[in-house]
Amino acid sequence: MTVVHDVPKQLFIGGGWRDAESGRTLSVDNPATGEELCRVADASPADGQRAVEAAVAAQASWAATPPRVRSEILRRAYDLIIARTEDLALLMTLEMGKPLAEARAEVAYGAEFFRWFSEEAVRIDGGMMTAPDGRNRLLVTRQPVGPCLLITPWNFPLAMGTRKIGPAIAAGCTIVLKPAPQTPLTSLALAAILKEAGLPDGVLNIVVTTDAAGVVEPLLRGGQIRKLSFTGSTQVGRILLAQCADTVIRTSMELGGNAPLIVFDDADLDVAVEGTMVAKMRNMGESCCAANRIYVHTSLAEEFATRLAARMAALKVGDGTEPGTDVGPLIDTAGRSKAHDVVCDAVKRGATVLTGGELPEGPGSFYPPTVLTGITPDAAVNDTEVFGPVAAILTFDTEDEAVTAANDTEFGLAAYLFTQNLDRALRVS
Repeated sequence: MTVVHDVPKQLFIGGGWRDAESGRTLSVDNPATGEELCRVADASPADGQRAVEAAVAAQASWAATPPRVRSEILRRAYDLIIARTEDLALLMTLEMGKPLAEARAEVAYGAEFFRWFSEEAVRIDGGMMTAPDGRNRLLVTRQPVGPCLLITPWNFPLAMGTRKIGPAIAAGCTIVLKPAPQTPLTSLALAAILKEAGLPDGVLNIVVTTDAAGVVEPLLRGGQIRKLSFTGSTQVGRILLAQCADTVIRTSMELGGNAPLIVFDDADLDVAVEGTMVAKMRNMGESCCAANRIYVHTSLAEEFATRLAARMAALKVGDGTEPGTDVGPLIDTAGRSKAHDVVCDAVKRGATVLTGGELPEGPGSFYPPTVLTGITPDAAVNDTEVFGPVAAILTFDTEDEAVTAANDTEFGLAAYLFTQNLDRALRVS
C-alpha cells in the first residue's frame, strides 16, 4: 500500500535515515492477515550508541533554542499530523489492527499532546522567595534535564510517542525513541513529520530493534542518558529501574495494570453496561488501564452479565480497514494465545462462557469478545493482565468485600466504579 511505501524504513539518527550497522531488518506484519507489510532496519547496540551520541551532541544547542521556536515546531507538527489523519490512521490499523474509527480517534488524541506542549513550551516558569532567615533570596530556575530515552509500547503507536516526545521537545531535551518492534511505522512517520516541521538534526533519534535488552541496557548504564520514560510491563519496568540506579537516571514509569471495575447495587445498569463496554473494549482490550476484573453486586450480577454478553456478542469482529468493524485483531498470535489460555483456565476451574471463548478459524490473530461468569479465586484471570477482549465477572455482597477484592493485586494504575451514591463513590475511590 502507498501509505506503507511512503514511510522511511531506516533508523533515524542525527537527522538522517540510515541502515542498521549490521544490515539486519525486522518484519512488520499485518495482524489481520498475518502477512508481511514491509521490513524495517533492526538496530544493534552500536546503532543505539550512535543515536545517544547524536542526542548528546545536539543537547546544548537545543537547550539554548528559544522556547518560542520549540513551541512553533511542535505546533507545525500538530498541524501536519491533523492534515494527514487518514494516512496515519490507516498506517496504525495496518500495523497494529485497531479499527479505522479508533485509529482516527488516536490521531486526534495523539496530536493534542503536541498542541498542548507547544503552548507549555513558552510557560516554563521558576520562582523566587525570601529565605526563612530574611537575609537571602532563593531563586528557582528550570532547565532541560538532558538526553532522554523514551520507550513506547505497540498498543497506541502514535499517542504513546507524542505524549513522550512533546514534553521533551518543549523542555529543550534531546531524545532517543525506541518504539515497539511490532509497530515501528507510525513512529518513523512521526519522525519524518517532525523533520518537516523544522526539528533540528539530532534532537530526535529513533532506533527500532528486536534486541531491546541489548540496546537499552548499555544506554542506561553509560551515563549519557539523563531521563527514562517507559510505558510497558511491570516485569520490564523493574529491570529498567534497576539499570537506572547506578547513574541515578530520573524515571517516569507507566507499568502494567489489572484494573478492577465495581458495579454496586444502586448503579444505573444502562450506564454501568455502557461504561464497562468502554473500559473493557477500547483498543480491543489491549490497554494497560482496561477493565480486567469486573465485580458486580450479587443482586445485579445475572442481569448485568446478560446485558453485557448481548452487547459483546453484537460487536463485529474483522479487519480494521473494513467498514463497520468494531473489533480488530489482537497484535499477534502470541497475544491471542494469552487471551485464550486465560479463558481456558477459567473454564477448567468452573467458569461459564456466556459469549465468545473459541478460537476462530482462518488467518489473522482475531479473538471474539468474551464474557465469563462464575470465576473462581484461583483462576489466572484474577492476577493476569489479559490485554484482550475478555470480560471476567465476579460477584460480591458488601462494599468492604468489593474494595478488598479490587485491591488484591500487585498492580495499580486504574480502577472504575459505578454507583449513584456520591458518598460511596468518594469513599470507595
